[in-house]
Amino acid sequence: MASAILRSTMRAARPVLASSRALGKQPVRAFSSTRAAQSGLSSLHTFTEEEQMLRESVKRFAEDVVAPKVREMDENETMDPEIIKGLFEQGLMGIETSADHGGAESSFTSAIIAIEELAKIDPSVSVMCDVHNTLVNTIFRTYATKEQQDKYLPLLSSNKLGSFCLSEPVSGSDAFALQTRAEKKGDHWVINGSKMWITNSKEAEIFLVFATVDPSKGYKGITCFVVDKEMGVEIAKKEQKLGIRASSTCTLNFDDVKVPLENVIGGEEMIGKGYKIAIEILNEGRIGIAGQMIGLAQGAFDKAVPYTYQRKQFGKAIGEFQGMAFQIAEVATEIEAARLLTYNAARLKEEGKPFTKEAAMAKYYASVVAQKAAGSAIEWAGGVGFTRETGIEKFWRDSKIGAIYEGTSNIQLNTIAKFIQKQYS
Repeated sequence: MASAILRSTMRAARPVLASSRALGKQPVRAFSSTRAAQSGLSSLHTFTEEEQMLRESVKRFAEDVVAPKVREMDENETMDPEIIKGLFEQGLMGIETSADHGGAESSFTSAIIAIEELAKIDPSVSVMCDVHNTLVNTIFRTYATKEQQDKYLPLLSSNKLGSFCLSEPVSGSDAFALQTRAEKKGDHWVINGSKMWITNSKEAEIFLVFATVDPSKGYKGITCFVVDKEMGVEIAKKEQKLGIRASSTCTLNFDDVKVPLENVIGGEEMIGKGYKIAIEILNEGRIGIAGQMIGLAQGAFDKAVPYTYQRKQFGKAIGEFQGMAFQIAEVATEIEAARLLTYNAARLKEEGKPFTKEAAMAKYYASVVAQKAAGSAIEWAGGVGFTRETGIEKFWRDSKIGAIYEGTSNIQLNTIAKFIQKQYS
């Protein structure tokens, strides 16, 4: 294969070489930067006009509306309802959703950009937007029946927050060990069980609940249901967390919750195929978490680095000392590397190409970089960085979750390792 490609390349280069010889000039390089530009290839920092406008819009919203409320929300461990309302009003809760359903009908990369920009100011707000867009909305757009889409997508675009309910007390990384049951009784399903670690659960009104309809079939009994809050979802314990405190994480109880037959995502033909939905959707969701982590890392960096050029010791700014300057340069490089991994995974997804390995790489590495960047930022700012007043320490607390949710770092490494083994064994 490689030799065939090389032969094809050489054939394409021959007219150029022959022309150069005839003129007595040096051969023109076939792989010049000009040739690459003419081919239509572009860098991973190339965005559409719409994507650039979205970035600027989200940045303004985050700085003007979210930033003044960050510390209060963190200390109260509560999301301000005005922030949720603002996200809907800005069109950030239906980024990929079609215009017919009230959405912005933008690209997947647009969603990642929004998640990244929000995380630079508050990762709690970012993850709320992330889960709603990359998990909940995507499931409806990809797997739901037309009737389900027509009913729920306009609500999810305008004023109702969504929640993705997979994890349980006994099923974390082993997600398909779930025990929540759904039994068909007459003209409805009856759901019993509990969910744990559920993001957006306190404020959500629409829940996507994974339950098994037949335990004897193992993961092939898992089915995804749409459950409205008023059907009887009980919001139980709200977790008190190290970080992303304003983002609600609760235990949910389902006690004989009646759900209409038509609320199986995708209809009757998708009964027992919830595992397929979960696997595929979490691959996309991991790119969203990577976006959150690179935004977080950049946010911590942006807060701490200016201080290093303002704070003077021994007659000069501490950021000018080589030891400090090299640390800053190293972290800046790592943030950029994580960003490029994330953008690459997003573009691959948009192009319909395989992206599971790249999503795992992006999620894993971005979470590592986020912890390092946030921890370093505290040290660069010294005692000031250790106080709550600056907000730098919050980025470090928020960064820890990146290695845990939507697949732990070990799960990501395991996924990557399997692809490597398949390629080389």
